[in-house]
Amino acid sequence: MAEEDILSPPLVRVSIGSAILLGLVRGRVDAKPTTLYLLTYHEGKCRGNCAFCSQAKESSSKEELLSRVTWPVFSTQNVVQAIRVAQAKELCRICIQAINYQNVFAEVLALTRYLRKATDLPISLSSRPLSMEEMEELHAAGIDRIGIPLDTATKSLFEKVKGRTVGGPYLWKEHMRGLNDAVSIFGKGRVSTHLIVGLGERDKEFLRMVQRMIDMGVYPSLFAFTPIPGSRYENLPRPRIERYRRIQIAQHLITCHMTNVTKMKFDSSGNLVSFGVDKDFLLKIVGTGRPFMTSGCPGCNRPYYNERPGGQIYNYPVQPQDQEVEEIADNLLRGKKDV
Repeated sequence: MAEEDILSPPLVRVSIGSAILLGLVRGRVDAKPTTLYLLTYHEGKCRGNCAFCSQAKESSSKEELLSRVTWPVFSTQNVVQAIRVAQAKELCRICIQAINYQNVFAEVLALTRYLRKATDLPISLSSRPLSMEEMEELHAAGIDRIGIPLDTATKSLFEKVKGRTVGGPYLWKEHMRGLNDAVSIFGKGRVSTHLIVGLGERDKEFLRMVQRMIDMGVYPSLFAFTPIPGSRYENLPRPRIERYRRIQIAQHLITCHMTNVTKMKFDSSGNLVSFGVDKDFLLKIVGTGRPFMTSGCPGCNRPYYNERPGGQIYNYPVQPQDQEVEEIADNLLRGKKDV
């Protein structure tokens, strides 16, 4: 048996869509994932206590859930062999999601080395803040992009949602330190964070954080809050789709350097009322449909991470149809005096 077979974690979780694509289980996918999503396996819950998360230590959600997606467990060896066979199937990358437990760094490092010997697909990691030394080692092993999720748009919300005041292990300053250090190792544009719309923030706060991340060289991936049964926030409502669409447009304009949050306008309650660009230009950008697609690492489409097939789509995993884009434009932009 090869050394990496011995050192790599024996088990790994795979998102159900990725498992179907790899032929590990039978099933049908409405939108094929273009990234293979893996989740570190651990008996028990995460050390984190994030209010929205099914993996939180105080959550009573099923352990195979992350957001609303099921992640069955497989032999790591079988998964890697399936990746060897499937890597030519229009796949763009592999994403390792790492929950927080004692030996997670060593297991992620071993898994990365194992994957790197099996495939040329780029590998991303989403993780808690790591030390400079740990990130340098992962980068050398083959991780080409890293994400450290802030999730919240402000420090005060961070404390309320995932900080030590609610029994979590995380500090805002450590997450910001981790993001800055990651940029110095992986480079600008190769570090990301997650920002979730609907945790109690105002538009102005949210978009200021989007701008702050871009100025740092960090890409802010956009998520819509999804209530998960058994989580602390299971009764918190989802964000209104109209609000989410406007945040999506603003995030797209900022991340593509088409405008700056300082040019946007907000009302006295912090609600976005103007994108800071010409209306005709705005309609042209909306007409591409791009602002409403999944935002993340190159090749990431996260099918139905925030929604159920047949339900309201928050992040489109594929190019939205012309009729869908026209409806979005009609509902949000056309006829408005101030855009």
